[in-house]
Amino acid sequence: MIVKIGSASLWGLDGFPVTVEAYFGGGLPETEMIGLPDTAVKESLNRIRAAAHSLGLPLPRGAVTVSLAPADRKKVGSGFDLPILIALLCGTVLKEVDLSGTFFFGELGLDGALRPGAGALCRALAAKRAGARRLFCPAANVRECSAVDGVEVYGAESVGKILDHLFGRTVLPRAEFDRAKVETDETCEVDFADIKGQAVAKRAMEIAAAGGHNILLVGPPGSGKSMLSHALPGILPAMRFEEMLEVTAIHSVAGVLPENATILSRRPFRAPHHTLSLVGLAGGGQVPQPGEISLAHHGVLFLDELPEFAKKNLEVLRQPLEDGKITITRANWKETFPSDFMLVCAMNPCPCGYFGDETHRCRCTKAQVQHYIEKISGPLLDRIDMRVEVPAVPFEALRDTAPAESSRTVRERVNTARALAAARYQKEGVTKNGALSAAQTKKYCTLTPAAEDLLREMFQKLNLSARGHDRILRLARTIADLAGAEDISDEHLFEAVQYRVSTEKYFE
Repeated sequence: MIVKIGSASLWGLDGFPVTVEAYFGGGLPETEMIGLPDTAVKESLNRIRAAAHSLGLPLPRGAVTVSLAPADRKKVGSGFDLPILIALLCGTVLKEVDLSGTFFFGELGLDGALRPGAGALCRALAAKRAGARRLFCPAANVRECSAVDGVEVYGAESVGKILDHLFGRTVLPRAEFDRAKVETDETCEVDFADIKGQAVAKRAMEIAAAGGHNILLVGPPGSGKSMLSHALPGILPAMRFEEMLEVTAIHSVAGVLPENATILSRRPFRAPHHTLSLVGLAGGGQVPQPGEISLAHHGVLFLDELPEFAKKNLEVLRQPLEDGKITITRANWKETFPSDFMLVCAMNPCPCGYFGDETHRCRCTKAQVQHYIEKISGPLLDRIDMRVEVPAVPFEALRDTAPAESSRTVRERVNTARALAAARYQKEGVTKNGALSAAQTKKYCTLTPAAEDLLREMFQKLNLSARGHDRILRLARTIADLAGAEDISDEHLFEAVQYRVSTEKYFE
């Protein structure tokens, strides 16, 4: 006798369907598992026996072979406990129950309780692709799984409740999800109205948000660099539903999804410490896991004290900043993670923090300043669209009681500029100026004659690279969108150039 139960596994961000097959033969009681199970999957047999004994469930008496198909893909994690138990019970109490089109996943406690696992949304999506009509999972995972259309999702705290449902003794409530009721979360811990002074830096952050541009803030300690960075998510446009699903899937696989979360509606803001390892930043491990740059997908990656990060870690940012994804290759696997984020960096101009400051004396030698700045390579710096000086805030600005613009007001202008860009590029597959390719930049960043002359002069005077040339054009395109202009004028271009050269004194 052979039974087949549907389930799903994870590899990186990809969920794939797994068929749990159980063959019931004669002979001595023995259960053998095949199909490339890892240690956690192999140990499931011990958890299953204990849970079945605790619940008084009869397991097959003879020899049983459990196969996890496809046999050529490694199965990892403890999510196979529930489907394997269901497959074994099909040899005893579930013989007459129709389980076609039914998928299961979940870890078992020794008492039969169901524990949540990582990557539930990806598993549910894989089950849907495999033709699942209904899905049973731990109660703690049911809300994120409910976001998958076309599949009846049922969550339970224990195996006993699932069996009661299958036998028709009780009915588990079906998880409901209404996409129309998903509310975007636009709250932010810092409002622009709370930031004193720094009019130039605020303007720069608005431009960065409107075009999805990367930005570097340079200034002395206490000037407000971190505060400006933490205020940025509050002026970014709300995520589309498809973006919410992608972000939720990444956080679910990484095991950092908030408890009982349905779907993440706020753009991610990741601020790793500079002691972060390379794997923690880029992703990797024995089993592919997303790193901080993927957890920041569709959101913000904030690197405070930029020169303090290991140079090899900073260099790994170069590919995702260009391509919006990162490919990690190991001896036994190769995996690509999405990494389309806004990079926001903050740094002091020197180790003591006061190089170039008019109110404090810098205690660093010229060699110390140079060594500190050289930790940031030219190629990485070239990929940062905007470099903005954030000077110390004067006393008068700190004591100013006049009301400042709120994040809500700034966000309205950002949304208008983003809408202009999205309408312009609707046939190009991009939605923001910062994501334009070289060909798209040439096509859509049209200049007035005066702006063309200015760009030629700036290209020669500043010795710009081809990448720097294109980034200035994209930045000027965003400034023109904020002004509601169709073409890029010399005024827009001049402001864009200033955001590339205003910190040159620190990087000479």
